Amino acid sequence: MCLLRKDGDFPIRSFVLFEGARFPLGVVSAGLVVLAHLPDREIDEYLSRADLTTDFGDSHSATAVRERIRQTRADGYSTNPGLVVEGSWGMAAAVFDELHRPEWALTLTGIEPRFHPERRRELGALLLRHAHALGKAIRARYATR
Repeated sequence: MCLLRKDGDFPIRSFVLFEGARFPLGVVSAGLVVLAHLPDREIDEYLSRADLTTDFGDSHSATAVRERIRQTRADGYSTNPGLVVEGSWGMAAAVFDELHRPEWALTLTGIEPRFHPERRRELGALLLRHAHALGKAIRARYATR
């Protein structure tokens, strides 16, 4: 579920995600990055019972989602190349709780021309840095309780 949305300065907006929007794991970039950081057993269990193709099409078959999980694990962050709304891309990095489980994600969304390969690497590094800092702050807060 999208908890908070902040718009940037770019004049064209992407409104796929809005506060309160809900998507199953593996569909948008946030759910993909969380899913990718779960243990393989949990991923297998989830994909064995979730039929994402009914609502989101063949690009969300278990095979396709597994390939995106593989790429997400290789990159450290996820990329959704317009699979929910054509031309609207998203990227996400996982935020880990005090038990080091992926519970949240920090995401960026926008139109396809804003996500060329070189910029995706730059944005991915930025997302990872900020997601790590947010997770660290969350864990520090739990440690003081």
